Amino acid sequence: MSQIRVLIADDHAVLRAGLRMLIDAQSDMKVVGEAGSGLETISRAQDLGSDVVLLDLSMPGPPGRMIIERLARLDPSPRILVLTMHDDVAYLRSALHAGAAGFIVKRAADVELLTAIRVVHGGGTFVNLTRPGEDATRPEVRYPSPDAPATRPPRSLSRREAEVLRLVAQGHTNQEAADRLALSVKTIETHRKRLSDKLGLKSRAELFRFAVEYHLLEPNAAPPDDE
Repeated sequence: MSQIRVLIADDHAVLRAGLRMLIDAQSDMKVVGEAGSGLETISRAQDLGSDVVLLDLSMPGPPGRMIIERLARLDPSPRILVLTMHDDVAYLRSALHAGAAGFIVKRAADVELLTAIRVVHGGGTFVNLTRPGEDATRPEVRYPSPDAPATRPPRSLSRREAEVLRLVAQGHTNQEAADRLALSVKTIETHRKRLSDKLGLKSRAELFRFAVEYHLLEPNAAPPDDE
């Protein structure tokens, strides 16, 4: 089985060392390199042919968004997983729009990080703004962002569909969503089908982008009017 080739990009050497130990302990992953600045990240990602870049947003050099955009233009382009101390949804939206495939805070549990690496490498989108032990449906964020006013989801989207959409966008499986909402897996599948039909969104990545656009990942997201 081929391993996921991970580049760790963070300006803190101690953190990089800890991440390397965690990732290299997995049978399906290996760290192929490290970088301590934005420009070094771009250079090393291109030279090493990494599958996933684990990227800190606050390194010396160009802004994090610019680094993401340049990484996303590489051929072949690695999947970008942002690992950051910033738990603000505004950072999440910026990273996603720049081309990141995932966003996870540094306080997240180790298992969440490993799951995120596997999900983005497999072509999915993963986001988790929660602290270890918190309910992933209630991300801890500071908001509102001054440049991103809250937007109410379409009236055609029911409250339950919005809840299912939020969980799916956060990377939860149908079973996990069913457990959290005390519903059957079949009911979750039905809601996902309705979401797909109503919104014209087929993939998890498309649902995630929609959830970000309408602020459905925020704890006080405005629910739809209809039930």
